[in-house]
Amino acid sequence: MKINILSVVGSPHGSGSTATATQAVLAGATEAGARTQSVDLSTADLDAVVDLIDEVDGVIFASPVYRAAHTALLAALLERIPRGAAGESRAPLAGKAALVLLTGASHHHFLATERLRAPLASFFAVQTLSPGLYFTPVSYTPEKVLTDESRAVAELHGRALVELATAVRASVALSRLKPLV
Repeated sequence: MKINILSVVGSPHGSGSTATATQAVLAGATEAGARTQSVDLSTADLDAVVDLIDEVDGVIFASPVYRAAHTALLAALLERIPRGAAGESRAPLAGKAALVLLTGASHHHFLATERLRAPLASFFAVQTLSPGLYFTPVSYTPEKVLTDESRAVAELHGRALVELATAVRASVALSRLKPLV
């Protein structure tokens, strides 16, 4: 059975450096045998995105960094995803693997990846790939494509996400972990 990977791009522009980096990660996932799809939160219905998350094995949460954090678009999606807590009938992220991919103007906000990874891992009990990805303008050529080195790193993370999602799906214990609070 194939692994299904969904990228959720939280850029208000829908294109640009975040989308470019996401495509490289998806290329690595495809190379590893996964089926992939991408959703642009600037045009997507959030409830439909939650339904898509429910159907996949792994999710790439991608966003540019503004004011040292991921975008409000991505935050709005996370607020909408149920966790299986009291009164909730589903938990779309339960038993899933995730990758955090952020893009920013400088290295100063590299740790913004942790501001997204931490709630995914603890609040949603998602198995998150470490380290998260963070790309700055030096990661791109003047033509706005990833440098060879950055592309190789992104593709490696895509392959690693497929391996993590495969391990989570195959593990009885990992796939049953739920948020404790």
